[in-house]
Amino acid sequence: MNKKYDVIGFGNTIMDFLVEVEDKTLLEFNLKKGEMHLVDEAKAKDVLKILENKNTTIDIVPGGSSANTLRGLAQLGASVIFCGRVGNDQHGDWYIEALKDHKVVTNMKKHPGITGHAIGFITPDAQRTFSVHLGAGIHFAKEDIIEEDIKESKVLHIEGYQLEGNTQAVILHAMQIAKKHGTKISIDLADPGLIRRQKDILQQVVHEFADIVFVNETEAKEFTGYEETQAAQVLGQQVEIAIVKIGKQGSIISHQNQITYIAPITANAIDTTGAGDTYAAGFLYGYCKGWPIEKAGKLGSVLAAKIVEQKGVKLKHLEFEKLMQKIKQEQ
Repeated sequence: MNKKYDVIGFGNTIMDFLVEVEDKTLLEFNLKKGEMHLVDEAKAKDVLKILENKNTTIDIVPGGSSANTLRGLAQLGASVIFCGRVGNDQHGDWYIEALKDHKVVTNMKKHPGITGHAIGFITPDAQRTFSVHLGAGIHFAKEDIIEEDIKESKVLHIEGYQLEGNTQAVILHAMQIAKKHGTKISIDLADPGLIRRQKDILQQVVHEFADIVFVNETEAKEFTGYEETQAAQVLGQQVEIAIVKIGKQGSIISHQNQITYIAPITANAIDTTGAGDTYAAGFLYGYCKGWPIEKAGKLGSVLAAKIVEQKGVKLKHLEFEKLMQKIKQEQ
């Protein structure tokens, strides 16, 4: 496809506040381990205040599922554009500059409210649990969408989180535009809690719009009712490519009724934040460049393994060129 962009992404603009905690801390905040919990602004401020009173070390990095994926794609050399809303505040300015610094073209609007943020609780087993206030992101609107940008992109990548609440109608509108112009639609189903809350709309989207679907093993079970391999087969009957990520065990890809197993990459995991997003970056890069499915999956696995060896989705210092050469040299 001769298009200007490889991938266009829509997503919640989130600043990640990352903190290492014991499992008991999750109980104190009434958070279910491994899931994303939406909270209002007052609750978000209370949680941060409690953490600060405990003199907890907090790392701050730009985040958001779709934005993480696009930053990874851009670092690989793909041409990408990201759309969303930030607050009219310092975090919003920082967020936009961080994307530009990662070579992501941005189409960002500002809203008078605050920029969204996610408090990521990292437990000793490297699992992450999020308390999220979406902030300005929920004000992403149809008028923010430029049809020409979608038309000029090979793939529209969205995060399942945006199919809940105010942005649902906006994303459905964007997917209709993508279908109109032959732009492939990639969706990360994002979170088992989201699937439980929005299963009907997610099933509709997968059936009517999606070409590529990313899930982890927990999300796959929640969405299909089946374990990893069978879940990949069931999803693969609905979409062009279904990818089930199974952490230390690698991933399973269903493509044209064929199942491909991608071997895991050994990693010393300290924080799984962004692992799935970075896997998607590697896979979508290979997909847009016409690579075989297995090679695209291998690139995704390599990137995910590197990202879990650090705290937060910090991409700038990863040796992307070296990682790319490693994959390209494999048969």
